[in-house]
Amino acid sequence: MSLKDEFATRNFSIYGQWLGILSMILCFALGIANLFNLFFHPLLIIFAILALVSCFIILFIEVPLLLRICPTSASFDAAIRRVSTNYMRAATYAVMAVIQWVSIAIVASSLIAAAIVLTFTALCYLAAGVKGQAFVGSKTLGGAGVAQMIV
Repeated sequence: MSLKDEFATRNFSIYGQWLGILSMILCFALGIANLFNLFFHPLLIIFAILALVSCFIILFIEVPLLLRICPTSASFDAAIRRVSTNYMRAATYAVMAVIQWVSIAIVASSLIAAAIVLTFTALCYLAAGVKGQAFVGSKTLGGAGVAQMIV
């Protein structure tokens, strides 16, 4: 199944997964960019670090192949594997989005872009859960059989 075919399925979990990848890229880029606001607003650095942490959490959630490749602890693997349903993914992204929305209460920054995309990602996973759509991992990102080919 090609990427075009995956999007044509109208499964909101596919949309959520790709928005998750966009969220990861934004959290990484904006987290690093806002680390340099030391003299502008020191509290913003805390939210920049939280954006970077969110980036790596999203990486392991959305690319399941990495759990097999990267040496991680058993407790971390178990925590990431708990985020397997659409509702759990929606809740995880909602928490990450709320953290970034709170950063705007301190000072308006570019982290609002991460907050917006994280919110849309949570809404896509929530829509998939409400519509009763099963989680379908993108084959491009290592889901649906790609991880089993490595073993």
